[in-house]
Amino acid sequence: MVTALHEKIADSLRERIRLGELPVGAVLPSESQLCAQWQASRGPVRQALAALRADGVISGGRGKPPVVCSTAVGQPFDTLLSYSAWAHSIGRTPGQRTLELALRRADAHAASALRVDEGSPVVQVLRLRYLDGEAAMLERATFVEHVGRRLFDFDCDSGSIWSYLLSQGVRFATASHVIDAVAADAVDAQHLGVTEGSPLLRQQRTARGPDGEVLEYHDDRYLPGIVSFTLDNTLDARCALSRNATP
Repeated sequence: MVTALHEKIADSLRERIRLGELPVGAVLPSESQLCAQWQASRGPVRQALAALRADGVISGGRGKPPVVCSTAVGQPFDTLLSYSAWAHSIGRTPGQRTLELALRRADAHAASALRVDEGSPVVQVLRLRYLDGEAAMLERATFVEHVGRRLFDFDCDSGSIWSYLLSQGVRFATASHVIDAVAADAVDAQHLGVTEGSPLLRQQRTARGPDGEVLEYHDDRYLPGIVSFTLDNTLDARCALSRNATP
């Protein structure tokens, strides 16, 4: 598949930001300079800059020069990707260290999330996830027993749990996400190297099989300086976008 020119320009700038060539506060090359560098018209250059603004990586516009305001890497949720697959897709190296793998009885929260009876056996995983060797997220995953029991035959430090489960015949079809901010608890603070009460980005993900059965529930806590969240929306003639506000 041929990559569009504006995507190449945006990816090149992201990489320069990631490597520290353009640190936070640095002014990006001007549109004229980027046009000359890429032998491009202003259209693709402006599309690339707009993409970086949408990701929250740069600020500026309307006559103001674009300035780097974040080095966080955006993680999209419009496609169903594991953390490892997402990291590889942007040219980064994922990693993980398993802190706990246990078979337990579901408490009220786990039972509600997985739609099983309280006290039913579930499998819980606690892993510290890395990006290029740097701690990025603390992963809390709870699986229904018939899915999670497969993990006792897998080295959870070796790679993607999702990829392993797929190889074992488990099929994930849909997922829903809730993204919010939470204060770091004692476990978060210990493993992410922050003080208790520090703000973290949380992704709660519920994944289902083709028949609608809930297979796993995640409560993942991200360091906000490392990862940000992005979501692309489309609107066609058959759909309308609704917005709900919580007072």
